[in-house]
Amino acid sequence: MPGNPTAHFGRQLHKDRLSRGWSLDDLSREMGIAAAHLSRIENGKRPPTEAVAAAADRVFTDRRGWYADYYQESRTWTPAGFRDWSELENASAALCDWSPGVVTGLAQTADYARALLATLPGAADDQVEARLTSRMARQQRVILRRDPPAARLIVDELSLYRRVGSAEVMAAQCERLGEVAALTHVTLQVMPARANPATSSGFTIADAGAYVEHVLGGGVYTDERSVSALANLFDALRSECYGRSQSAEIIGRARSLWLQDGASRATATERREPA
Repeated sequence: MPGNPTAHFGRQLHKDRLSRGWSLDDLSREMGIAAAHLSRIENGKRPPTEAVAAAADRVFTDRRGWYADYYQESRTWTPAGFRDWSELENASAALCDWSPGVVTGLAQTADYARALLATLPGAADDQVEARLTSRMARQQRVILRRDPPAARLIVDELSLYRRVGSAEVMAAQCERLGEVAALTHVTLQVMPARANPATSSGFTIADAGAYVEHVLGGGVYTDERSVSALANLFDALRSECYGRSQSAEIIGRARSLWLQDGASRATATERREPA
């Protein structure tokens, strides 16, 4: 399954075994783990354990602890596909992103992201903070890195008016969108609040790969047919967007409305307080 952390661990183990010219029996002797069990791990049919990761690092010392690090990372509360996806995204020269209903994670403020993550059922505080840290790190790694890709971001107009957190959080988020739009390598446009062919899921395209997200997670696609179809879909969305300058005006108006809303609530609170 694309983006599955178990499958990625197994693929790496398979590559390292073949680089030594070893059979599964050879690897079994070196790691002290049954060959049949290692075969299922390599095929992504059995998740690795901490002991397996430690044994792999003991055998493949040139990996410098990669297996244990990856095992621990895969246990954090982050969509599995993003760990494989980051390899494609990090090396991309061009990036296209669409996120229906909410502001894209590539341009979220920490407060907006935290409030959004906290809405997930059963989300514990430590899980929210772990995913928040990953999201903010992704922004630094992709949009704000020293040699960033040429990024085209489509913002759903509905996301500008869907309250996430407080009015102050929304005003700050709109301000952040303006800052991202001003970056020389970013083209940010607003999609009007009307029917479009991609209301059910968001996606990101990075050169020859794509990540598609849904409510249960997401998947990475690298086959030409899928990436081409998504690229055509993105172009269709862009053709319906407001221009850059008009998009900036729309975001600015939304920020003003949130600021007014916050001020009105503050005034109402003051009036209710006893003298």
